[in-house]
Amino acid sequence: MEKKRISKIVAVIFLLLMVFIWIVPVLYTMISSFKSEADIQTNAFTILPINWVIGNYQDVLFGNTSAPVAKWFMNSLIISVSQTVLVLVIVSLAGYGYSRMKFKGRDAIFVFLMATMMFPAVVNLIPLYKIIDTLGWVNNYLAAIVPGAAGVFNIFLIRQFMQGIPKEFDESARVDGASDFQIFFKLILPLIRPVLTVVALFTFTASWNDFLWPSIVFNDVEKMPITPGLQLLQGMYALDVAHALTGALVAIVPTFILYLFTQKYFMESLSLSSGVKG
Repeated sequence: MEKKRISKIVAVIFLLLMVFIWIVPVLYTMISSFKSEADIQTNAFTILPINWVIGNYQDVLFGNTSAPVAKWFMNSLIISVSQTVLVLVIVSLAGYGYSRMKFKGRDAIFVFLMATMMFPAVVNLIPLYKIIDTLGWVNNYLAAIVPGAAGVFNIFLIRQFMQGIPKEFDESARVDGASDFQIFFKLILPLIRPVLTVVALFTFTASWNDFLWPSIVFNDVEKMPITPGLQLLQGMYALDVAHALTGALVAIVPTFILYLFTQKYFMESLSLSSGVKG
């Protein structure tokens, strides 16, 4: 009992330390967004601003024509939501095919698909850009939406979850004359809603936070998503810290709200992604 108590105390201390390490930069960013640039430069490490200002938000969202943060925010929203919907459609159908349908070479194709996860994503950047350029999608939302539509890990996750659904359900539906599409939409889809929710959360978060690929395919300032766009707030010769911190805080708001209301699904994802289900 004493060992258990000590291990609990150590675990709590460790978790509190992790919370502290994570939350201090966020709190600093939040508080500093209400400081003037002069206040940050002269009193960078004071806890509270000497004079509270909201002008940083006005400047960042509406007053900077060379860095239109409000436009970037909407661009990111369009890209992230569109990619999430497209991913759910593609990976759910692919997962159904690899899990429930029988066709020649199914397992070999799936193993080959899983093997592609061994290659770093950066290896694909140049050929992927050439494809996007050939299709005329540079500076187009499609360049950021389509390439990430068929994530191999998402297909694996959904397939594994479907493996845990008894095949007898399919057989009973076929006896009643149901086709594969009817089985998928009316039987399987409602049962895999938990894993689809997890995939949707991961996809939206990854798309919103993606920096490298949008930086490559977007050079039109008006069409940039917010994450790569924030680098333009730094300025050419000097960094405006107040505006940069304000822009960073604006950028994390959607994912923070998303996590706030869906944290139980994030917790479920830990067991799903580790293969407990299926």
